[in-house]
Parts: sequence; C-alpha cells; structure tokens
Amino acid sequence: MRTATMPKKLLVTTLLIGCLISQEGHSQALLNSSSAMSLDSERGVLSMAPLLDRITPAVVSINVRSTAKAPKLSNRNEELLERFFGGRMPNEPREKRGLGSGVIVNADEGLIITNAHVIEDADEIIVTLKDKRQLEAEIVGTDKKTDIALIKVSAKKLAELKIAKASEVRVGDYVIAVGNPFGLSHSVTSGIVSALGRDNGSGDGYQDFIQTDASINPGNSGGALVNSKGELIGINSAIISRSGGNQGIGFAVPTNIVQAVMRQLISYGEVRRGRIGVLIGDITPTLKEALDLTTLDGALVSQVVEDSPAEKAGLKRDDVIISFNGGAIKDASDIRNAVGLVEPGERYTITYLREGRKIKRRIEVEAVDENDEQSDSLAMNNGPETKTFSGATLTNIPVDLNLRGGSEGVYVSAVEIGSKAQRAGLVKGDVIRSVNRRDVQNLENFNKLTKGEDGPFALSVERNGSTFYVAIK
Repeated sequence: MRTATMPKKLLVTTLLIGCLISQEGHSQALLNSSSAMSLDSERGVLSMAPLLDRITPAVVSINVRSTAKAPKLSNRNEELLERFFGGRMPNEPREKRGLGSGVIVNADEGLIITNAHVIEDADEIIVTLKDKRQLEAEIVGTDKKTDIALIKVSAKKLAELKIAKASEVRVGDYVIAVGNPFGLSHSVTSGIVSALGRDNGSGDGYQDFIQTDASINPGNSGGALVNSKGELIGINSAIISRSGGNQGIGFAVPTNIVQAVMRQLISYGEVRRGRIGVLIGDITPTLKEALDLTTLDGALVSQVVEDSPAEKAGLKRDDVIISFNGGAIKDASDIRNAVGLVEPGERYTITYLREGRKIKRRIEVEAVDENDEQSDSLAMNNGPETKTFSGATLTNIPVDLNLRGGSEGVYVSAVEIGSKAQRAGLVKGDVIRSVNRRDVQNLENFNKLTKGEDGPFALSVERNGSTFYVAIK
C-alpha cells in the first residue's frame, strides 16, 4: 500500500486554516453557550453591553433618610458628664442616611423589590432611576425574616425585569450582579452561582440563599442577580467578609421566596406564616444508620405536636418528609421555608417516608400564633443513681423540672469536655426521650436499651421544650 506524501508548505497552510476554523468554532461556541455575550463586529470584541442595556434600567438606587435617637444614658452617667464636662449629653434626634439598591418587578404598578434592612425605619425613600429621574417611594410592606421589602413609585416609562424560575437555577450558571455599591450607581459585576440552599449562619429568618462569587459590596443590598438571559434569579442580600468588603461570598434571596413574600405583602402588607406542628431536623449519616433510614434527603420528624395539622395528617416521630406542595424537601430548612411561606388556612399535599414506605396526604397549614404555648407537665422520677454514657453523666429526671415532654426519660447532668457526647451536641440539661426509636422510661430502662450495644445511637433529646435528634457513634 502506498502512502501519499504531503508537501511541507501545504501541510503548514492546512494546519493554519484548521487552527483558524477551530478558533472561530470556539468563539461561536462561546457565543452560543450564553446569550449574555455578543460579538461587537465594529470593535471585534465580545461584550455584555446589549444585555446590560436591557437590565440596568430596571435596577434603581435607593437613598433613605431616617431619624436616629441619641443614646439614653443613666442618671449616674449624666451626672458624671455634667461634673467633668460642664453639661449634659444632647438628647436631640439626629438625621441618618443610608443607601441601597432595588429592582423594578412591575413597571405598570411601579413595584420595586429591595431588602428590608435597606429601608428600615425610613422617614423618606428616594429612588433614582438610570435616566436620572428621582422619585419618592412609599412602603407597601416589609418582612424582616426573609429580608425582603416592597416599595412603590408613581411614574411612567419604567422598565422591569422578568423573573426566572428558582427551580431552573443550577450551580455553575453565569450570573450578573447590578446595584449601587458605595453609592456608585448601576455598577455591574459578574460571576457564577457558587452554591444553592445556603444558610448564612445567623440562625434566624427563612434562609435558602443563592451563593455567588459575583462581587457584592455595601450598597448592593436589594440589587439584582440575573442570569445570562437577563432574568432575575435573586435579590442580593448579604456577604460573608472579614473586612466588610467583597471576598467572593455573596448571598441572594431566590425568586421563589421573593415572589411568595411579594404576593402576601401586596395582599396584606405583611407576611402571614404557616405551620403544621412538627419539630424537624436534618438526616446525618450516623442518624441514617442508627434509625435504619433509606435516604439522607428529607426532613426527619423528631416530634409531632398534639392536635396539630401534622398529627391529623398521620405524621409520626421518625417519619421523613420528602415533598411538600409539589416541591422536593432535601433538608429541614426546606420544609420550614415551604410551610412558612404558603397561605395559612389552605390544604396542601405532603409526602413522607415511614419504614421505607412512601405516604402521601393532604394537610392543612394553620397560621402561626406567636403566643401559643403548650402546658407543662410535672416530672416525677428522681434518684441518686447515675450512668456515664459516651462522656455524658445521666440521672433520672429531677422532680423539680417542669418538662413539656412529660416525666419519662433520663437527664443529662454533666457533659465531659472533648467527649463523644459533647461532639455530638449533648449539653447539660438535655433530656433523652428515646434511643434508636425505643422510648426511655428511666435510667434503669436506658441501661437495658444500651447494654451491649456499640452504636450508633440515635437519641431523641428534649431541650427548652423542643425535641430533636442527636447521633452518637
């Protein structure tokens, strides 16, 4: 067989043409991968400018004027000031100014979404549009627990952002943040979605943040986080920073929460939250093994409130909630957010697992009553006997304790520093109600349930009236 020989000059030319075709194909692939970029044929550069021409008119700067009260001093401190400085501290209120960002989500109605902390205690709110118009805004409603607020302006020819579905957002998506950092209006930064379902660690509120590395700084609060199609996917809310400036970890409230809050703010001027009457927790690998569960996804029910919607729907301790109102439940915060942001008084579908079997029920969500408290019951067991369990000292429940869960169980009277019990989260004052789904009557019964067992142990623990699981291995 003969092999054709290609001349060197022709070979080099062929390779060069192939390289150019490859580069052209790469550029075209880059253009096709995201509509955020387009080719400016006159300058020969890729640019987001056409996309930003559509986005930025819907993002506004917000300037807030409020009144700050002077700190109140004790009579003793007032006397000291008068003695040493010849006068008292002026107690006159002073003016305070703040700034932030907002997103127009309904141009016809002039509705603007921002952060609750941006307009907190505002006496006057001035909105500045990209075309330099300045408008006075009124507050429709605020919700501190999600840090979302809705304000309204009266104006014509407003632009608005289309809202994307939160369920379609994925880690790695290209995103653009637009806002008013440090008063620099309509600043644009870009990055990707770094994570979903984040909690910023503050321990309060309803949190299901989008994490992004797009630069977010003070003043960006309330601004837009958009995808490569120019759709709103979140409202920029917070950052994690040691310096107070951007360090690549920013958080945005996703649109499913924004829309749920906005609907209620329009209807009621406030958010009316719901509950179903369960205490829930995340499923750890140790809990999964100890309780012989089939999944790490879902919210583990540690307690069902008597006569609650959950009890009426058939939910029991150790059930795993995997779906609510058609949405998947991956952890405890998912069900808390889902139930807390739906309309109370309505019925929804809930799906849960029990011993591997899937159960679907209709459940009514009732309104949260902040003053609702269950009556306490008197604990009767007591005794000098103690037991050391994984570094925790256990006794029978002291008779002088009024415990919501009743008199059966064992009391944690001490926890050794560095022990398994401490690492698992047990603290002095906890009451252990069950071990691996088996109820504990007293210390003697606890000894029988754990004797000869190496673990893992799933402990149902009551603390300050709430019940949750602690896993020890």
